[in-house]
Amino acid sequence: MPFNLLKKYNQLLELNSYSVKQRAVCLRQIYDRDIVPEKRIVFRTKPLNPTPHENKIDLDRHFYHLTTKTIDEKTKQRDYDKDRCERLHWIKFHIDEKKKDQVLVFSVKEPNGIRTYIYDCVEKYVIVLEPLRKVHEYYLLTAYLVQGKDKARDKFLKKYKRKLEVVY
Repeated sequence: MPFNLLKKYNQLLELNSYSVKQRAVCLRQIYDRDIVPEKRIVFRTKPLNPTPHENKIDLDRHFYHLTTKTIDEKTKQRDYDKDRCERLHWIKFHIDEKKKDQVLVFSVKEPNGIRTYIYDCVEKYVIVLEPLRKVHEYYLLTAYLVQGKDKARDKFLKKYKRKLEVVY
């Protein structure tokens, strides 16, 4: 399992040979190393925090959200997402803005508020942040591989065309 801790962008984590429990341990090590608030992960001078649930930070729930996807919109049931998990270590890489070329960083007014996107055009990978108004911070909402043909990519290019003048 420790060899996954050595993986760098754009390598994928190797998870297929693990049991469910081993996989969870491996992913949690990466999450704890890169993302937990105590590490003070910062994007453009603003700290990132997990989205609170019922007014408290629940790291287990946040970890679960970053490693699963919704499989039933009606019940909000979630299940393991291999693509998110294999790329979990990419979050910090992109937040630290280590890749300069072919990455779109922009904010857009959405129906549920302003969202800031970090979109890797080559890898088709997106990180979604919610800038907070009253505090100089972000919520780390999600990160995932944009799947589908050109339609999925075009969705982000359309958002990019509506971008706000500043990144919030």
